[in-house]
Amino acid sequence: METFSYKAVDASGKDVKGAVEAESRDEAARKIKEQGFTPVSIGKQGALDKDVNVSFLGKKKIPARDMSVFCRQFASILKAGVSVINALEMLSEQTENKKLQEAIKRTQDSVEKGETLSDSMKQNEEFPSILVDMVKAGEASGSLENSLTRMAIQFEKDAKLKGVVKKAMMYPIVLLCVMIGVIIVMLTFVIPSFMTMFEDLDSELPVTTKAILAMSNSLKHYWFIYIIVIAGIVVGLQLYKRTDAGRHNLDKLKLKIPVFGLLQTKSACASFARTMSTLLQAGMPMIDALEISASTMKNVLFYDGLEKVKNGVSLGLPLSNQLKSTGLFPPMVVHMVGIGEETGNVEEMLTNSAVYYEEEVEVQTQTLTSLMEPIIIVLMALVVVMLILAIYQPMIQLYNTLGNS
Repeated sequence: METFSYKAVDASGKDVKGAVEAESRDEAARKIKEQGFTPVSIGKQGALDKDVNVSFLGKKKIPARDMSVFCRQFASILKAGVSVINALEMLSEQTENKKLQEAIKRTQDSVEKGETLSDSMKQNEEFPSILVDMVKAGEASGSLENSLTRMAIQFEKDAKLKGVVKKAMMYPIVLLCVMIGVIIVMLTFVIPSFMTMFEDLDSELPVTTKAILAMSNSLKHYWFIYIIVIAGIVVGLQLYKRTDAGRHNLDKLKLKIPVFGLLQTKSACASFARTMSTLLQAGMPMIDALEISASTMKNVLFYDGLEKVKNGVSLGLPLSNQLKSTGLFPPMVVHMVGIGEETGNVEEMLTNSAVYYEEEVEVQTQTLTSLMEPIIIVLMALVVVMLILAIYQPMIQLYNTLGNS
């Protein structure tokens, strides 16, 4: 997909600028119009033209946990018989997240002007497309409260899944940072203190000591070059990741990394199964559910795979066969969906698959953590031992020389 920057005019005549991802200029124009804007100019962005913020992470999204609370409270207020406009007003007053609060206020203003809730929410990029589509389905079926409750559960599961991974990875990351800190302190403060003594030695220094001294000297006097190189690598990777080929290559590499790749696959399966079951239970057609599920995939290979699955299913082919043909989904998912198709209960089988893979992600994450901890500790010990040996090796050689003379 390409990224198109645009200039547009909103309903009040105010100028709006932004960017949208689409396959073509026509699709970009359609997406801009869906947001309630009238496009004035649309241009394709190059890698160097794209917005790069300080964190290089793109626009900050509203946390899934905040979205879950919003949906849960919205459903509860509507069940109490409060109108949509009054419910939005109440939610905007008690929501702590400022971005979400502003989005709710804009939605309320739009609904007061006669727009439907789903169309009003679509104009705010803070609301995920899956939530907008679920609200639209709820409005059509007269079960908006149920749709919001399902989305609350969906966001809760997403938040829990991400939380498990982040929590498990925190300790290894801290260990890695400590290891890097120890190396920097040793090279910039400890090693230089021995330099004068090494210079006074008449004997030839060992190769390892020379290498460590050279590294220490370069880090102490040319530290800014290291920072420039690291920053250049980070920026280069981010720019490369924003290209179509770069994103495909990097996401393909992620799936091939031992242990990490398996974790990525299981996370994608859990997300796909949970999203599909939620959408199908709300009465959404299979094709629409597949399109939305594809848009939630973090890995572009799974996005492409689900797009192909959608095309196959639209031709009347079984969902299970199409999932198998991608080569991305494990046999467990394919078999569960196949059983659901035979029994006419695909939603329940997808829910069971989601529960299974969410548990698998938790187990896999714990396994990954238990593997990384000793590896990092051993690596840290080896680095420290190597630095100490580089310091004391010349001394040992000198003592041996003096002892033999």
